[in-house]
Amino acid sequence: MIQPPVLSASNRLADHSDKTWQRMLSGRRLNLVEPSPVDIEIADIALGLSRNARWNGQTEGPHAWSIAQHSDLVVDIVRRGRPRAPAWVLMAAKLHDASEFVTHDLITPLKAAVGDVFKEVELRLTRAIHIRFGLPPVLPPEVKAEIKRADRIAAATEAVQLAGYSLGECRSYLKFKEKPLPRVTLRPLPAGEAARKFLEGFARLEQAMKLERR
Repeated sequence: MIQPPVLSASNRLADHSDKTWQRMLSGRRLNLVEPSPVDIEIADIALGLSRNARWNGQTEGPHAWSIAQHSDLVVDIVRRGRPRAPAWVLMAAKLHDASEFVTHDLITPLKAAVGDVFKEVELRLTRAIHIRFGLPPVLPPEVKAEIKRADRIAAATEAVQLAGYSLGECRSYLKFKEKPLPRVTLRPLPAGEAARKFLEGFARLEQAMKLERR
């Protein structure tokens, strides 16, 4: 039997691009698979990230540990590692998971199962977000690696403090080489407060980026 040709992720997404629009509360109409930078607003990102939970919501406390709070934690970790990091690097750290304001935080085992189409959607959204907020569409490899390491430190800290994992399980099951942050206490916030803090931090970084360009 002749097998049908296997379509690339880009071709499969093209088949659905006219059906993947979402109206945001800002009023923007965002195509989720062919996103335009002009249709991306930071208020929509903050709202979405503050209402989406890390660890599939399986964390301690009366509130979810949101992607918004995780993003702010990653910025803090990058600052700890490089106190004089340029504002644009910190902004890239803040927005490293920004695509999840519409894709949600798909846990790693599911990402592996879903495969290349999901990765392509994330990539397109991330590039559009970067362009919208004055970042390189594709980050330099060394900056990407710096943010990824901070992301793993944040994840290890969350795993131990909030998600019920032991240090041994972080190494053996989650495969984290990085250790959790010492002397840091994570406190999940209500969604509205998490969104407010996310936006406040964004505004400070945006102003710092403007000053850097002068």
